[in-house]
Amino acid sequence: MIKRTVDISQASYLYLKNRQLLIDQQGEMVGSVPVEDLGILILEHPAITLTQGVLLACQKNNVAVVFCDERHLPYSTLLPISEGHQLHNKVLQQQITVTTPIRKRLWKEIVQEKIHQQALTLERFGNHATSLHRLSRQVKSGDPNNCEAVAAQQYWKSLMGTSFVRDRDANDSNLLLNYGYSIIRAMVARALVGTGLHPALGLFHHNQYDGLALADDLMEPLRPWVDTVVMQLLQQDVNVDLNQNSKTVLLSLMEQSVLWNGKETPLLVTSHLLAARLKQCYEDRKLKMIWPQWIE
Repeated sequence: MIKRTVDISQASYLYLKNRQLLIDQQGEMVGSVPVEDLGILILEHPAITLTQGVLLACQKNNVAVVFCDERHLPYSTLLPISEGHQLHNKVLQQQITVTTPIRKRLWKEIVQEKIHQQALTLERFGNHATSLHRLSRQVKSGDPNNCEAVAAQQYWKSLMGTSFVRDRDANDSNLLLNYGYSIIRAMVARALVGTGLHPALGLFHHNQYDGLALADDLMEPLRPWVDTVVMQLLQQDVNVDLNQNSKTVLLSLMEQSVLWNGKETPLLVTSHLLAARLKQCYEDRKLKMIWPQWIE
């Protein structure tokens, strides 16, 4: 069963009863969800209160709890330490001992696939992408020539126009992108923890303050899919902002069917397959990643 994403956007009191998450608003019980059915819980309103039992139950069931800031953008994610994984220490040791050449090779695969997906996204909206396809084939181990940045410069100009600037703090279409990326980040982080991998031990991202560095690495090829959804929203309304409707559309991306190894699976399920494949690459360092593909 596909795990549910619940977005709490109004002042609420959340508590636990009979393993059900109960949602109380102004003294009225407006909803309930079995905690075991949850995948991601988004806390958007500043006047949300909840019990310690809710947080503990979420962690025991590998539910990613996402806290939003005053702009309604995801700001932090709460995840269990190991999701009770019996082989957590073994997997952690495999992560720690991954050699630099393996890290660089895996990062090369990530960058190649990200640029490939960017090229497909451009073509999806009627833009030429020959140079990006060519660039994806030129990525070397560790991406020493920074093909990722070169591709990004070409990509955003072609997709959004020459006046567009990718800015995490801007209050334009960047808000939609930021929200979508944050949700995908939480989804991937949850999948990593569920596989027994530690999300702080990145392949390329190494910021000492980044507790989800590996999620930041693994989500890179999925970013263009967020871009696709945002472009579709902008085509419907060029002035679309981050509201309940646009958030619902972006959240639905996790339910989107994608191709994984020739089979259709929801993206939320695929994220676990992706994390498991990375774990296999740590165990057998001759293996290569398998990437999901968008269904047109």
